[in-house]
Amino acid sequence: MPRSFRLPRRRSGEDGVKAVLAGAASAAAAEVEASLGVPPDPTAAAFFDVDNTMIRGASIYFFGKGMAGRGLITTRDLLRFGWQQLAFRVRGVEDLAAVAEARDKALGLVAGKSVEDIVAYGEEIYDELMERRIWSGTRALAQQHLDAGQRVFLVTATPVELARIIAKRLGLTGALGTVSEIEDGRYTGRLVGEPLHGPAKAEAVRALAEREGLDLARCTAYSDSSNDVPMLEAVGHAVAVNPDASLRETARARGWVVRDFRTGRKAAKIGIPTAAGIGALTGGVLGGMALHRRHAGHDHFRQVASAVRSVRVPAPPPGYALRAVRVPPPPAGAPAR
Repeated sequence: MPRSFRLPRRRSGEDGVKAVLAGAASAAAAEVEASLGVPPDPTAAAFFDVDNTMIRGASIYFFGKGMAGRGLITTRDLLRFGWQQLAFRVRGVEDLAAVAEARDKALGLVAGKSVEDIVAYGEEIYDELMERRIWSGTRALAQQHLDAGQRVFLVTATPVELARIIAKRLGLTGALGTVSEIEDGRYTGRLVGEPLHGPAKAEAVRALAEREGLDLARCTAYSDSSNDVPMLEAVGHAVAVNPDASLRETARARGWVVRDFRTGRKAAKIGIPTAAGIGALTGGVLGGMALHRRHAGHDHFRQVASAVRSVRVPAPPPGYALRAVRVPPPPAGAPAR
């Protein structure tokens, strides 16, 4: 006997209006590959979150890193992006304040710039930094839907132009992302509505379903974050992928499928990746600086020190603690080292 299905109520008030506007704008901006024609299963589709669901880490950080390597953002901004990325990887939970800060930085970065130029940069940066970070397990899930004749969309707070690039590279149907205001082919530095985050994702999925004739009760959504529960609730089949603790608990309570493609998760809780991450971040900063050192005439190491002092170090997750690791003694007769 099929289970009953009821769409959750939408939010009310100013925040709800902004979410509806952001969702409608994202659905209107979605580009469906015309070559696909009418799919064999036209009323079912799959919706995938991007950051930590389809790709390891935050896509906006990789975009920022690529822009820094081209001398288009400052060392200070790159370090800030780096700390946010490091916190995201260690904690596995989105920091809404960091999301807002990244949004504002990204808007300031592209204000006045040509959309065509930013898209070209995005294509290069995906090939350089993002392609190798795609979760193969999540990509396989998306392919299963495609093989079943269903359409597959990315749904992300990432700018829609970058989201489209990722979707195209993965051979997916299309993407829903944050929509920026554009005038005369250039970004104004303002958004249409709000970032496609939280409830706005659910609104975008509903708007796209209405436009494309999808039956949401037959659709599937995938995410790693409890912030995406509204989107997961909006469809008939919800899957938690690499879930944060809150989403894992919600999935267990509601009987949702859980898929975890991460490895060494226990090690990620004892601080070792933090040191490795700091080393990688420092190397990335210095490498990015080397790419545009010839274009400036000041002390870059002094600039790095100043930038590091200005960066807010993310607080550890609740219950986080370094653990002592006991090293066993060498076996009897083993040579001294």
